[in-house]
Amino acid sequence: MAFEDRTLTCKECGADFTFTAGEQEFYAEKGFENLPARCPDCRRRRKDEARGRSNFGEREMFEVICAGCGVDTKVPFKPSGDRPVYCSDCFRKNSSRF
Repeated sequence: MAFEDRTLTCKECGADFTFTAGEQEFYAEKGFENLPARCPDCRRRRKDEARGRSNFGEREMFEVICAGCGVDTKVPFKPSGDRPVYCSDCFRKNSSRF
């Protein structure tokens, strides 16, 4: 079956985007029956939001005080409070202990 590029309209932002022949072939191999409803940018944004990232690729950071040296630092996870949290320098210095 030969596929040809198709122009679709994103249901989220209204922009036109190309559903390439290669993407169509991939969809067919995977057994997907529905056409993509969102452009690649809107799909990426939705995935990032689902992963807790507010902007493209940006992770939510949490401010903590390093248990090793006492410096204020940021970490990409929400500390639970039951384990010490270290800045990147202290973590690297002591990584063999973890």
